[in-house]
Amino acid sequence: MNKKVQDILSKMTLEDKISLCNGADFWHSKAMAQYSIPAVTMSDGPHGVRCQKNGADMLGVNESEPATCFPTAVTSGATWDAALLKAEGQAIGEEGLSCSVDVVLGPGVNIKRNPLCGRNFEYFSEDPYIAGAMGAAWVQGAQSTGAGTSLKHFAANNQEYKRFNGNSQVDERTLRELYLPAFETVIKTAQPETVMCSYPRINNVHASDNHWLLTDVLRKDWGFAGLVVTDWGAMCDRVKAMHAGCDLSMPGGSTYMEDWVAAAVRDGTLPESDVDACAARVIALALKGESRPKGHAFDKDAHNALAQKIAENGAVLLKNEGGILPLDAGDIALIGEMARTMRYQGAGSSHINPTQLTTLCDALPGVPFAAGCDVKGAVTEESLREAAETARKAKIAVVCAGLPDIYESEGFDRETMSMPEGHVRLIETVAAANPNTVVVLLCGCAVEMPWLDKVKAVLYMGLPGQAGGAAAANLLTGKANPSGKLTETWPLCYDDVPSRDTFGKKTTHYKEGLYAGYHYYDTAGKAVRFPFGYGLSYTQFAYSDLKIEGRTVSATVTNTGSTAGAEVVQLYVAPPKNGPYRPAKELKGFAKVSLQPGESQTVHFELNDRSFAVWCDGWQVPAGSYEICIGASVADIRLHAALNVDGVSLAAPDWQKGSWYETLQGLPTDAEFAALCGSALQSDPEPKKGAFTMEHSTMELKDISGAMMLMFKGTESTIAKSFGGKKDYSDPTFKMMVMSGADAPLRAAVLSSCGMFPANLAEGMLALANGHPLQGIKKMVKK
Repeated sequence: MNKKVQDILSKMTLEDKISLCNGADFWHSKAMAQYSIPAVTMSDGPHGVRCQKNGADMLGVNESEPATCFPTAVTSGATWDAALLKAEGQAIGEEGLSCSVDVVLGPGVNIKRNPLCGRNFEYFSEDPYIAGAMGAAWVQGAQSTGAGTSLKHFAANNQEYKRFNGNSQVDERTLRELYLPAFETVIKTAQPETVMCSYPRINNVHASDNHWLLTDVLRKDWGFAGLVVTDWGAMCDRVKAMHAGCDLSMPGGSTYMEDWVAAAVRDGTLPESDVDACAARVIALALKGESRPKGHAFDKDAHNALAQKIAENGAVLLKNEGGILPLDAGDIALIGEMARTMRYQGAGSSHINPTQLTTLCDALPGVPFAAGCDVKGAVTEESLREAAETARKAKIAVVCAGLPDIYESEGFDRETMSMPEGHVRLIETVAAANPNTVVVLLCGCAVEMPWLDKVKAVLYMGLPGQAGGAAAANLLTGKANPSGKLTETWPLCYDDVPSRDTFGKKTTHYKEGLYAGYHYYDTAGKAVRFPFGYGLSYTQFAYSDLKIEGRTVSATVTNTGSTAGAEVVQLYVAPPKNGPYRPAKELKGFAKVSLQPGESQTVHFELNDRSFAVWCDGWQVPAGSYEICIGASVADIRLHAALNVDGVSLAAPDWQKGSWYETLQGLPTDAEFAALCGSALQSDPEPKKGAFTMEHSTMELKDISGAMMLMFKGTESTIAKSFGGKKDYSDPTFKMMVMSGADAPLRAAVLSSCGMFPANLAEGMLALANGHPLQGIKKMVKK
């Protein structure tokens, strides 16, 4: 603790220290002029700054200041280009500072456990190595400007369903090897100024209250020196959170639980030193704001050009039969409403008001166009006829399709891996009318593709940001060469996903353990639509000359085609077959190289103990012969060689023998998962009248309590006022707001309301619901 912080802290009363650790309003911490403590201004920002000057909300309803809408993480991560992510972070940092923002809330490095997570578009990968590398570069770029960042959502936040009070039951080895390493990499490499704790419980302990997570792992193991802020409304128990090292509760405006902390300090159950530590970190962050270079204009055109470059480099060419791409713009027709009303970002707190917007129709003016469907993906016989007629008149038909807004959002998960029926019918209708059909796919995660064999090419843009149309036009016409690679596996269908039976529950059992994404498909030999690391180019690359000297690995890659292009060279480590169960291969290095036709380049990788280690009461390296694999994807290994590694002898645990974790047949049983965890399966009891608590939500209780149904209807009607009075669940923003308001536990609803929904009202309604009307009325009229 530096002297200035110490001096300020020594002058503060206990009540002021506690109060300082609760925010002032939606986007600010408290300023305390009597102690010369300025406020900290925060803003959403994983792919652009959502700064709200007038009227604040967490869900993108109110207008924000114009900012560059960069591609979301599904696209930027697919660049596999740390330099580009650093440049994006720098641009976002500059834009934040231009709006006088101290801390931009991003990036998100949660692992994509299941393709139905509604927020997958905000996360980089199913693999912690690439997610950590991309996240660290983003933070380094943003903080190089003087802005602060907030690494999120820490941790095990892998679904939107019941996100406020859900429970992720996951064994420690899986946490340490799969769900925590991306955070660890960013902390150790880039030291973000803040880390945002997530909403859910982890093994029945809320992230905000989790001493093991926030102190033992984050601060002691990894050396994090900054501040922990809650996700908005994530604070569970302020006393336990203070002890855990959760510093700042956001949003502010409520004094809820402050008296608990003061009482706990006075009765000796909470050391005042815990309060001091939290308050000191808030003061230290606030004082940094005095030296931030705020208020300077940013170069909108340069940032738009960067957004376009990232979109071009992150687009993935999934299919290109007969080399139909690149094409001549004069040969095509554009079909699909998404060519005109482009899906370029996701819904929720990351929603950006872009400085400009270029759709594919904008980028290819004069090209024949037919909508074929409406913005929600619905078709009519007439719209399909028009699409088919337009397709027949062109040499090549380019269909823009994917997932409309309602399919992907913060606040709720996807119900299916399917695309809208209308989009599928549109693609199949156009392909029947014109055999030279190309699909430009716009969506934030994997989709099922029953139409794939009927089209010649597929260019996956992800959610490509405000310059996505210009990027897609350049890629289609060959002005840019696709070089993106998938950072998540695309299964053939949802029935192939190993977490399919455990995803989307209030208590989610991470039964698959380490076998998420390619760790499962590659080890089980399961056929997939597109493997992890996959992506085509308009040129070809050859690999040669693998060398291993100590822990240094090198290989040469050559552009053997006739077009300049870039290749992502991937290094995987395949472990020995004995000992604790492990995936068949794991990504442990990558390099992106740009090559002219005929040009070669040698790439180098440095391995270390963690490249081979497993978590077994600490990091340990099992001795044995490892295979070093160099390839163009996890399923396309071009070079490999053995490497003997010294280490310890680790035997497989007794429970593992013959279990699903060895056979990968069917799905793991409850007993096998309990053995993996070393504890019984956790569950949430059904809520019963008389036992409702502030941990329950109005959504959970509305069908068993008239008081809570009344409260739910009130929430729904209040939200509908922002939508012209309409309760429209086909509008993603309306649906998200209802889920985020009504399905948040009552204590989170109090905190998120910035004082508009006081604790005594929530507690009174709860007492009514529990059958105590007099007690409820007393609480509600209490000052």
